[in-house]
Amino acid sequence: MNAFLIGGTSSGSGKTTLTLGLLRAFCRRGASVQPFKVGPDYIDTAWHSRVSGTISRNLDEFMLPKETLFNTFYQRVSQVDVAIIEGVMGLYDGYGTDPHYCSSAGMARQLSCPVILVIDGKAVSTSAAATVLGFQQFDPTLNIAGVILNQVNSDSHFELLKEAIERYTHIPVIGRLPKIKEIELPSRHLGLVTAHEQAAYDETWDQLADQIEQHIDLDLLLQVSVLPPVPKVSDTLSVALEGQGKGLTLALAYDEAFNFYYQDNLDLLEASGLRIVRFSPLQDRVLPDADLIYIGGGFPELYAEQLSANQPMLDALKQAHEQGVAIYAECGGLMYLGESLTDQSGQQYRMSGIFQGHSSMTKSLKRFGYCQVSADQDVLIAGKGDVIRGHEFHYSEFTTALEPVFTCTKERDGVILQRWQGGYQVGNTLASYLHVHFGQNPALLLNWLQRGQNRG
Repeated sequence: MNAFLIGGTSSGSGKTTLTLGLLRAFCRRGASVQPFKVGPDYIDTAWHSRVSGTISRNLDEFMLPKETLFNTFYQRVSQVDVAIIEGVMGLYDGYGTDPHYCSSAGMARQLSCPVILVIDGKAVSTSAAATVLGFQQFDPTLNIAGVILNQVNSDSHFELLKEAIERYTHIPVIGRLPKIKEIELPSRHLGLVTAHEQAAYDETWDQLADQIEQHIDLDLLLQVSVLPPVPKVSDTLSVALEGQGKGLTLALAYDEAFNFYYQDNLDLLEASGLRIVRFSPLQDRVLPDADLIYIGGGFPELYAEQLSANQPMLDALKQAHEQGVAIYAECGGLMYLGESLTDQSGQQYRMSGIFQGHSSMTKSLKRFGYCQVSADQDVLIAGKGDVIRGHEFHYSEFTTALEPVFTCTKERDGVILQRWQGGYQVGNTLASYLHVHFGQNPALLLNWLQRGQNRG
């Protein structure tokens, strides 16, 4: 089996583009691939899935216990020819100053996975060797198995860099990727645009794969990325949930406005035996008959006018809430369940009104990063005093007179940086800015399923 982690010297080093190109190149060779992403990302994983045709998975050390993390990785790696993990930020950048906690390097060490280091080769020569040597010596136990040079357009420049890096580090340089303007993905306030919005890019991935096949030695890449024997893992989460959702139906909001979901969350819900039916808050006028409703994050602010104009769906959601359907919403879902949403141009649109409150887009990032919350009362997915780990990333604020149900804490290197209140529950409906991976604790889903069975 082959697996490797694409690590960069920093954010913006070209990890995503290279990962997408390699996925497509191996697929064109007839190889089965499995993409992964380190950390709490929805947009990159959606691009992985679109380009490769295989659903990408998140590997999140902060939210997932080690056993669950291993199961997520090894269960799928054993079924494919090659697994590609896209790292996060710089190779040693994680949560705080520990280079091995929630970092790409830490994930590679835990999984005994070789690292392919991507460095920017533009406007540099022998100094590139110093960069690679620094990353190599910072943690000699880490297997940096190869180097790929980004933004190197000529063979002569590549040969100069390759000779210097291999001479001073003895790490093979596997190839280069020239700058290709046509494949630069546009971005916005939360990062890249989503794969759901940019179907036009589908035709460009073969162009990227052409460049990779021409300039990167894929056979050598496979030679240096052999994974050690896979340990035995057990899927205790699915066992704990088995049969608990039998007979229940979950309506999943899924369209251009709402598509931020961990695939593992959906898999765990289905493992419980419930049935998932997707609906579009943008297009559908009728809500599926369901016992539970799940409204994830996304970009409702970009579609506020269309969401507001779909009055039948807004009415159906409010009616479901009043009937005690167990509704869970995250981030963009919270914005949708308030009374109104003000977009970045200052235009206000009416939303469902399940929660008395208003969301407004701002010009700055309001929350970013990992945090943990303690439930101050019994809520849809947790009991009073239970702790949930999650991630916030939003440019909006929700203003309300409702009493918050969570105490949220952001901590780094043992020091509490921030503490705030958030999350709201009205009846059988819970919404917050927190993105949660249910794999951290089966009780989160068991609580929600019980509410769905009992209708509050």
